[in-house]
Amino acid sequence: MLDKLLQSPKRPLYALAGALLLAVIHQYLFYGHLPGLSYPLFTVCLYVFMFVYAKDRMREFTWFGWLLFTSVMLLSLTYVLFYNPLFYALNLLVIPCLVSVHMAYKFSGRRLDWADIRLLWDTIDHLIPQNLRHAGTLFRVLKNITGRRLEEGHKRVLVQILIGLLVAVPLVTIVVALLASADGMFDHMLASVPSWLGSHLTFGEGGVRLVWVVVLCLLFFGYLWGFVDSRPYSTELKTGDTTDDRLEQKLGEWAEEAVSVKLAPVITATILVTMNVVYLLFVYTQFAYLFGASEGVLPDGLSYAEYARSGFAQLIMVTAINFVLMLVVLLLGEQAPGRLHRWNQGMLYVLVACSGIMLYSAYIRLVMYEETYGYTYTRFLVHAFMIFLGLLLLIAALRIHITRIPLAKCYVVLGLCAYVLINYIGMDTIIADRNIERYRVSGNMDVYYLQGLSADAVPRLIEFARNEYPELNAHLQERFAGMDSIHVPWQSFNLAEYRAQKALEDYFRDQ
Repeated sequence: MLDKLLQSPKRPLYALAGALLLAVIHQYLFYGHLPGLSYPLFTVCLYVFMFVYAKDRMREFTWFGWLLFTSVMLLSLTYVLFYNPLFYALNLLVIPCLVSVHMAYKFSGRRLDWADIRLLWDTIDHLIPQNLRHAGTLFRVLKNITGRRLEEGHKRVLVQILIGLLVAVPLVTIVVALLASADGMFDHMLASVPSWLGSHLTFGEGGVRLVWVVVLCLLFFGYLWGFVDSRPYSTELKTGDTTDDRLEQKLGEWAEEAVSVKLAPVITATILVTMNVVYLLFVYTQFAYLFGASEGVLPDGLSYAEYARSGFAQLIMVTAINFVLMLVVLLLGEQAPGRLHRWNQGMLYVLVACSGIMLYSAYIRLVMYEETYGYTYTRFLVHAFMIFLGLLLLIAALRIHITRIPLAKCYVVLGLCAYVLINYIGMDTIIADRNIERYRVSGNMDVYYLQGLSADAVPRLIEFARNEYPELNAHLQERFAGMDSIHVPWQSFNLAEYRAQKALEDYFRDQ
């Protein structure tokens, strides 16, 4: 059945119908609703749309393709499972980017390796140039519907009409909304227009939904058809080549020039020795305080909190600089002969060791700072970043001796897995637990920050209020009243919010 659809001369018409259905689903799920259950549902619909109508352009299944797909679906499910405000907003950007890269990897005709930097070019190319290039395919679909050949003059007129509509409809929508707000009778008249259909839509809402569906339908169709009927790339430029051809070749030349730049072994050794001398002196002075700060061994004139706060950001920046320096040496350094090669390897290991000590020093300072001032989103994420940077350093250290380790591929996979993990680790609950533990030890509590945690932490806050801190009851009561007064449509369903509301309901019913 699917094979017949792909071979049918009406394939563009079927694809346009699928794009229209997908656009209708999109506006139904997201118009006037916050992302929730709607997000993974639409993600699945988008993948089904692409896999059905572009199946013959799909490359064979690979482990990286499955990794990207799994990551996209897991991140989409965070809109159902969690309610962390940071990732709630950040994933609105991250997920579409990952989906676009996955589609380019899966459907692009060039079958690029997933670590090839040109895959990013393919991603952008299919999002914009290839998409817009197929605007004219719509007329071929119209010809199939009417059964008549559109003359060039008619095509030109139809194009101009469509452009006029695309410009006029949003303007009319805005103007009508303004006029309706300015004149009550006009608003009443417009509101009664759809009533004979039994519709509850206002004229303005219906217009916005219509524009939403039309625009997304064209974009979805153009995006799909950019893979189905993509413009082939030539390896050599010929007369009449497009700007895209020339730009991509230029980018390739720049990439080749960048790769061809090499650092002479003596230059590498000089840089590493100079940097390591400074770092070794710094590490020497750090040891007395690094392992003795918790026992009160601090620099003169600095309190416990001041020592924890001082130099933290600088240590992270220096470690990051060292990481970049190590990558430059590993990727651009020329192979040194004999002893010089072993010397440079040794200097790289010293650089890794010093970077590790500085990273550990920054980590200890942050732990001390949190013990004094409490735990927050920012401090938690900095902890996660330091652990991530430590893993990157470890992989780079292995690369010093095992030269066949593909750094770029390792970093892409590690970065993707780390981002999914940080979404699922339960940041709000961990922060609540750490602040509660701090309260038990020191008696200090930043109750205002605790109250600002998302719905993920509410069950833990209820337990804390019931057993140890009844002062939270007023906040929990206010939070429950706010949740109970808001009707949440099924499209915006979120498990963390639902669980928090039920926990609050049970808690106050038992009191």
